[in-house]
Amino acid sequence: MSASPVPTGFDNRRDPFWMPFTPMRGFRREPLLFERAEGVHYLTPDGTRILDGMAGLWCVNAGHGQPRIVEAIRASAGVLDFVSSFKMTHPAARAYARRLCDFAPEGLDHVFFVNSGSEAVDTALKIARGYHHARGQGGRTRFIGRAKGYHGMGFGGLSVSGIGRHKAAFGPLLEAAHLPLPYERASMAFSPAQPQPNEAASAALEALLQVQDPATVAAVIVEPVTGSGGVYPPPRGYLEHLRAICDRHGILLIFDEVITGFGRLGTPFASQFYGVTPDLITCAKGMTNGAVPMGGVLLSGAVHDAFMAGPPEAIELLHGYTYSAHPLACAAGLATLDVFAEQAILAQATEGFPHWRDTAFALRDQPSVVDIRIAGWLCAIDLAPRPGADSQRGALCARLCLEAGLLLRNVGDTLILSPPLVMQPETVSELFATIAAALERVD
Repeated sequence: MSASPVPTGFDNRRDPFWMPFTPMRGFRREPLLFERAEGVHYLTPDGTRILDGMAGLWCVNAGHGQPRIVEAIRASAGVLDFVSSFKMTHPAARAYARRLCDFAPEGLDHVFFVNSGSEAVDTALKIARGYHHARGQGGRTRFIGRAKGYHGMGFGGLSVSGIGRHKAAFGPLLEAAHLPLPYERASMAFSPAQPQPNEAASAALEALLQVQDPATVAAVIVEPVTGSGGVYPPPRGYLEHLRAICDRHGILLIFDEVITGFGRLGTPFASQFYGVTPDLITCAKGMTNGAVPMGGVLLSGAVHDAFMAGPPEAIELLHGYTYSAHPLACAAGLATLDVFAEQAILAQATEGFPHWRDTAFALRDQPSVVDIRIAGWLCAIDLAPRPGADSQRGALCARLCLEAGLLLRNVGDTLILSPPLVMQPETVSELFATIAAALERVD
């Protein structure tokens, strides 16, 4: 597939749009434009259909163009275009908060609405510090993240993220230490489910706390499944160990579920799939099926109530955003939960998972494939790098897939997939056949 045509009269050399995570000079030479989306496909201006192997950007879990969500946004826009959440609200915000907490793991019964995953992470970090301050432990200011963790682009999220290239030009950042990635290719490659327990990975937090004074640590933040960093499922027992160690030292545990929330593992949140409940969950992306920007921080009653001890006229949390709980976002969020219930999206994801997993693992015999990792409807395919030319094999494979009508991501020499959960088995087979054909053309 060649680059999509640009609109008539458009001067690509003077394009004022500076795009995120995009090599702009290359993009302006060969722009890729999508004009429409439906189901599990994008359509370019010339009508070419592109299979969406990324659910937009990990977010369109119920597929593109869901009529109920479209109509809910349209109706909301005609009734209430905007109202602030500063000392006022609207009925849909309260309704969505109730339903979202019912959808969430038991015990997480409050939500603070924001507008993105990055805002959700920065908000969760502030809540963590504020929680300890309210309890007379204001010295707990440090955070612990994890290698390869991605927590957005705010200064807080960037500080706890574990992807060095994202930080290089923007320091100094907040003080944060980092756990190692709980992955060893020699023992974990091609694991069809959670990898076997890894004692070193489970002991890493306790070892780190022997260096960091535990009484200075506010929170540990991890993705239950590392997402943008390469889809690394947790070894068995790993999340349970994090929970136990945090409890022992009075440290809050935050799960970043911006990617894994809203059905990606076949349960509402990954914490329910793995049976480990954190103190806070950050979410975004799938909250509105990607239709309207929205994010949130789900938190336990214990964390919430720690802020409620002061005078009743005082603002308990001096934090917020103009568009928190925007009416259109809340309408889309409520409609998304309706779609999940009415179309049994979680059941579809669970039923379709074996075919997704087995078809992915059929690529393991390709000569360049050195590992395949699956966690629900997330998949990473590691390719052996070319000697002295890291990332070239992955970039070429992604380009060949796009030319053949499949959109996926490559992070270096890792191909990453996260399609809509409603993708049918025959389309899953088509997706992996396209990857197989591309791999056969990549030396």
